[in-house]
Amino acid sequence: MRLRSTRIPRDAVHHPVFARFYARVSVTADLRGGVAGLREELLSGVSGRVIEIGAGNGLNFAHYPGSVSEVVAIEPERRLRQLAAGAGFRAEVPVDVVPGTAEALPVKSEAFDAAVASLVLCTVRDLPRALSEIKRVLRPGGELRFFEHTLAPGRALATTQRLVDRTVWPLLFGGCHTARDTIAAIESAGFELGVYRRLRIPEKGVQLPTTPCVLGVARRPVAVE
Repeated sequence: MRLRSTRIPRDAVHHPVFARFYARVSVTADLRGGVAGLREELLSGVSGRVIEIGAGNGLNFAHYPGSVSEVVAIEPERRLRQLAAGAGFRAEVPVDVVPGTAEALPVKSEAFDAAVASLVLCTVRDLPRALSEIKRVLRPGGELRFFEHTLAPGRALATTQRLVDRTVWPLLFGGCHTARDTIAAIESAGFELGVYRRLRIPEKGVQLPTTPCVLGVARRPVAVE
């Protein structure tokens, strides 16, 4: 049975203008910018119970394979959560869209086989705490699938990222911080890093602060007795 998103009196995250903008731009990026193919790559082979952190408007849902038994999709922003709920009803796998934040996931520990973070870790208020929460809810050996903005390898663009992060970028784009070193943060949180690759979106043309991205997998270590 599919569940509708739970209504709560006050949202922890409220970006109504950005939510409307993102809902339009993200669909265009999927259709014309090749992002849909990256979502397909991100979710290929994932299985079991999955928690998706910051589901946005639910664009990942159509790419989950049949090996997934359930997706619990966390989305703190009200308008995006409503759009995600609609996408969840149309998905081929069971999707439950619920309110919550990455820093305080409203689920039990070690309850999921995989976690998905897709263009969301740049927006969380406390990245180490969010990654600690993701690690908590994964079973030992569970996967973190990530597709995220990251710090640019080149000094010039990295300097630009740090500058815009300190000024207007988070205000305009839903709290997004482009200069976060995603790979370093995942490793510092105690995950075992698997295969990953760096990419640019868009691949050609003018580089934006959000152009450098990384896509890959990490795992919660299995304790050795």
